[in-house]
Amino acid sequence: MEKLCNRVGEVYEPFKVRFLHREVRDLAPDEALIRVRASALCGSDLHIARGLHPSAPLPVTIGHEFSGDVAAVGSEVRELQLGQRVTVEPCIVCGQCEACRQGQYGYCQNISFTYRNGDGAMADYVVVKAANVYQLPDYLSYETGALMEPLAVATHAVRRAQVALGETVLVIGTGAIGLLTAAMCRRAGAARVIVSGRSQGRLALALEMGATHVIDSSRTDLEQEVAKLTGGKGVDKSFECVGKESCFLQAILTLRRDGTATIAGIYESPQVTFPVGRLVTHEIHIQGTQGYCWDFPIAIAAARDLPLEKLITHVFPLDQLQQALDTALDRKSNSIKVIVKP
Repeated sequence: MEKLCNRVGEVYEPFKVRFLHREVRDLAPDEALIRVRASALCGSDLHIARGLHPSAPLPVTIGHEFSGDVAAVGSEVRELQLGQRVTVEPCIVCGQCEACRQGQYGYCQNISFTYRNGDGAMADYVVVKAANVYQLPDYLSYETGALMEPLAVATHAVRRAQVALGETVLVIGTGAIGLLTAAMCRRAGAARVIVSGRSQGRLALALEMGATHVIDSSRTDLEQEVAKLTGGKGVDKSFECVGKESCFLQAILTLRRDGTATIAGIYESPQVTFPVGRLVTHEIHIQGTQGYCWDFPIAIAAARDLPLEKLITHVFPLDQLQQALDTALDRKSNSIKVIVKP
């Protein structure tokens, strides 16, 4: 294969990005080279940009929500075709630990992600495992195809929470993960999907994505509003999609007895304080969620009926990565998903 020069975006100090310029390496037999067509900035990229991601110290390449075309394949790859439109599950697992051998690769003892290993998708090309590549159906553009990773994150959270027919759920946060979690809760059969946030525009979008009720938590007391909607009982399931202590407290204090809170936010401040007696008096369950495990096919199928294009608020060329990052970090920009296109 002809040697290709690749630009790869890296956050090298807080709020500043630069491009690494290097040749695309030779492919292993089970790898594929993807020419990136669209790459979305993720909430975790923003934690990285602030230098506050708990698992990704600077400097680190960014970008793991992306779509593109198959540009080359390793010698043992048979299932992919050159030029095929694809998206990629960007996790890296060992395949050897007990969790992997049991098919629970999301719990791999050595799990990592492509961007943490220097293969960020804010780039012209990305080398990935061919087994992690999924074909994009015709109903997905490159731009919406880049959102399959966050949709898989939301899918995993909803599956972990075991949202059931007829349940009432609360989603705290109107970022992309919160909005997509609300959408997947509705599709899982929840009768009432309550979404709380502080932006009227995002709350309106939540209704379009599947929410049945929205609460502006900047204007009203969330716990009181949830109590009114549930007759004082509380919700069956809650999802914390922000990463703040105050939202963590809301997620557990709005639960009914025997309810489950699923924590999806990334916490820049690692310690939270909450009334532990609630665990005893209400027998509530608190669990975390990260990444995905067999969730990409479900997300891709569900995407047919979701207005994902409405999440995309800004598009930049790759050489304007700094401006794209600044826009995503600026609350006044009202951005939800910022797409970068090489």
